[in-house]
Amino acid sequence: MFNGTRKYSPLPSSPSSSGASSLLAAPRRSPRALQRHSSLLSQYSSLLESYTEGEIRQLISALVERYSQAMNSGGHELPLFPRAGSRRKRARARHKPCALKELEVSVSELGLGYESDETVLFRYCSGTCEAAVRSYDLSLKSMRSRRRIKKEKVRARPCCRPLAYDDDVSFLDAYNRYYTVNELSAKECGCV
Repeated sequence: MFNGTRKYSPLPSSPSSSGASSLLAAPRRSPRALQRHSSLLSQYSSLLESYTEGEIRQLISALVERYSQAMNSGGHELPLFPRAGSRRKRARARHKPCALKELEVSVSELGLGYESDETVLFRYCSGTCEAAVRSYDLSLKSMRSRRRIKKEKVRARPCCRPLAYDDDVSFLDAYNRYYTVNELSAKECGCV
């Protein structure tokens, strides 16, 4: 069966390696061809060399502007980068800080029971308050997990809410009646 001696077939070795190390080395893969990448880089390099410095600055500012517009509109389509997986999108959405957003809507869409075609600028608060977690929030979470606080409805983390409201909003409804609604639109947001 086994006589104690083993024969190794020598593996191809590089000129700098010794014979003993080639016996123990694992087989090597051939290096990947970089021709495809280098030709692409050389194409872009020669393309950029044909532009003036002013044209390159204009191109970069246009790309940055397009990217910031995409991020401000919700970041659903990022024209500069490949689409992120849904897990990364959820993670990124979870950690957006509390901020003031705005939306133009008709008065009827507000859900307050008024029928009107007038549009208003509705400002609202959106985002998370992970950075605003205090000792109170941690202690409250601990008490809830230990079932010391059972039936009360309490939130164990800060919430993104309006700290101040815009001026009152006035409008005419579909029957030409004049209404004024107060505290409709947020003016400033914060974690409470």
